[in-house]
Parts: sequence; structure tokens; C-alpha cells
Amino acid sequence: MNSHERRITFDDGASTVVENWGSAGPNVLCLHGITGSRKSWMRTAGAMELAYAVHAYDQRGHGDSNVDGPMTFERIVRDCAEVADTIPGGIDTLIGHSWGGLTAILAGLQLPVSRVVAIDPLIRSRRKSWEAYWREEFGALFALQGAARERAIIEENRELHELDLAARIHGLQAISLLPILRIGSDNRADDGKLDIRESLVNYPKPLLIMLAEPAESAIAPADVEFVREHGGRNVTLRLFEGEGHSLHRTAFDEYMRVLNAFVGVPA
Repeated sequence: MNSHERRITFDDGASTVVENWGSAGPNVLCLHGITGSRKSWMRTAGAMELAYAVHAYDQRGHGDSNVDGPMTFERIVRDCAEVADTIPGGIDTLIGHSWGGLTAILAGLQLPVSRVVAIDPLIRSRRKSWEAYWREEFGALFALQGAARERAIIEENRELHELDLAARIHGLQAISLLPILRIGSDNRADDGKLDIRESLVNYPKPLLIMLAEPAESAIAPADVEFVREHGGRNVTLRLFEGEGHSLHRTAFDEYMRVLNAFVGVPA
């Protein structure tokens, strides 16, 4: 599976790397979650490249981007729009996971895309303390450097497909806690402001939300019900029973079946 990489510069001087796979059909733009990177989409790209041209980029503070902020919703959506502007022919479909799902939902309101896919998206923070949660999750790993960190990443993710393991190494090898903590602080997560539910009310274009098992999901059951009640006729909710937060990695075959049906790829 061949790809092409290029570095782009945003309007505030920050830069990142955009990667694309395939050239057939409409353009798909993919947005990774916290601690992910553009490499998170290699398997998706391999499965779609005969029908779509797949593009992905490193969000701020992740992968090969060169800044840790700002991380406000407004800034990350602007980044998405600026990446989209560099892709000839425009974007047909946005796909995002977790924090990237949040970005895709918000960007979908501004960009002339045909549809949006959000994989267990971050809709509202479920954490009493954003900083405490992420320090507990990754503090020990991020204290390691170089080969020691890479060994720990491999040990923790041995069950993954080889492409997903390579993506986890890329996403976690150099990242620090700073951009992750800034996502919370810049969007006032602990004040209850990290909340995009109102953006989902009567969503104006087709939106597929893939949901993990409730105990593993980034979305609280009450927020799922909010979307079910207020999302409108364009919103489809699809529960993956027994599956965890990263459906595009751990439930890949079913994820691709549901995704292809939604974007119109023949079975």
C-alpha cells in the first residue's frame, strides 16, 4: 500500500504532515483521536483505496505536527478546513475517532462534505478531572523515552494488527501530556464546557455514529439518548456490542462493513 506525505503550514504558522493513500473515487479525510496520528488510518485506507482516495493528517500536538496548541474547538476545526482546502476536488466524507470524531462532527457543519462518520466520538467529557484521568492513563508511559517507551508500547499492544501496532508506536513515541491536557484546559473540560451536544441537534447531513459497548464508550448512556432524541432524521446510531472504544482497530471487519454500507461502497 503506497502513500504520499507532504508537510503543510496553517495560517498561524504551525505545521503538520498530511498523508494520502489511493487515487480512485471521492476524497475521504480522516481525523485521529487523542494519542493517535495519521497512521491510525492505514488499515482503513487499505480497505478503501480502490473506491476512495483516503487522506489523514496529524492533529496538533500529535504525530509529526510541530506545536502543542492552541487546542480549542475553533482552532482544530480551522485546521481541518485548511487541510481540506489543500486537497483537489474537495472532501466527500469526514471520518473521525474519539476527539477526531468531535472534530469531524463540528467540521461537518462548516465544510461542504456529503457525510460524516464519528467512531465513538468525544461529545462531552465524562471525567471529573481531565488532567487526573490522563496523568493516570499515560503518565508512566510518557516518563519513558526512546527505546524504553517503544518497548512499553509494543508490550501493551501486542494483540493489535501489525499496521495498528505501527500506528500506535507512531502516535505514542514522541507525544507528551501537554497537548492532551490543553485539549481539556482550552475547552474548559472541568467546567463542563467540553460539550458539543447542541451541535448534534437536527444535524443537517448524514451522520453515522458508531458506539462502543456503554462501559467502554467515550459517550455516556444519557448522551446517547440525547442524540437519539434530538439528532434528527440524518443521524444513525450503530452499537458495536461487546467492543471497546477503538472500533476501527479491534472490530475492524464489522467496522468496515458498516462504513462501506454508509458511504456506498458495494459489498
